[in-house]
Parts: sequence; C-alpha cells; structure tokens
Amino acid sequence: MAPRAVFVGAPGAGKTTVGGAVAELFGLAFADADAIIEERAGKPIPEIFIDDGEETFRALERTVIAEALESFDGVLSLGGGAILHEGTRELLQKHTVVYLSVELSDAVKRVGLGAGRPLLSINPRATLKYLLDQRRPLYREVATHTVKTDGRTPEEIADEVAALLRG
Repeated sequence: MAPRAVFVGAPGAGKTTVGGAVAELFGLAFADADAIIEERAGKPIPEIFIDDGEETFRALERTVIAEALESFDGVLSLGGGAILHEGTRELLQKHTVVYLSVELSDAVKRVGLGAGRPLLSINPRATLKYLLDQRRPLYREVATHTVKTDGRTPEEIADEVAALLRG
C-alpha cells in the first residue's frame, strides 16, 4: 500500500483543501499528517510547539509521515515543514508527490496573520517569505509534479492535479 498522491507545499498553498478535493475526485480517503499528529498528541500543533517544543513536534511528524507513506492508500497532505528532514525527503522519492507552489502574496492572503500556525506567530509576512525561500528547493527536490496555485480556485487546481495523476 502507498498513497495515490502526497501533497507538499508552503503554508497557504492549499495542500489540505486541494488534497481533499483530489481524493474526492478519485473516490479515495484523504488524510492530513498534521491532523494525525494532533490526534496522536491529544492537542493542537500550537500547543505541541509551546508545551513540548518544535523538535518534539518534528519527531512525531517524521514518525506519522513514515507510517502513512507505508500504510495509507489514499491522498495524503503533509505539513509545510515536513520536507526539512532528509529522511522524509528520501522516503518521498518512492511516491507520487504533488508540490503546490504559491507565491508570497497569495500565501499571505490565505494564511492571514498566522493564527494556529506557530512558525508564523511573529511577523507572519517576513517569516512566510523566509520559509518560502528556504523550502522551495526542497519542495522541488521531492516533487513528481509542480502545480502553481496563485489566483486559482481549489477546484481548478484539483482538476489539473487529477489530470496529471491520470497521466
């Protein structure tokens, strides 16, 4: 078993929204790694960051992703920072990965002032720009397909992704 597709991208790219829509188009289950992490930890991600620290969150994230890549056969969405870990990037090489690309202006509109996003709690615009610059090469490294999301509806993006996956 393996996911039909794994979505990666920056905060605000639409990984959860588009991933869910693509799963629906294919009649597959959808899972969001961040939601699995919250369920397993018994608390929201911002609380994990505050109570336990980012490293604890990242360790749990790596475990959840490795398990899902091995046992989940639907559409999987990863958190924006999941690709920072080399081991996770290596695991993704064996999967169909869709990188949802988003530019800063659209990402800022979509994430707002970072409510519920611990890494964006201070100066969200500058932090988001930094995250985009830092992570873009890593998203490209793992991507099977890259889809631009700027100025597009989730339905338009999901239709393009579905066409790419049908090949």
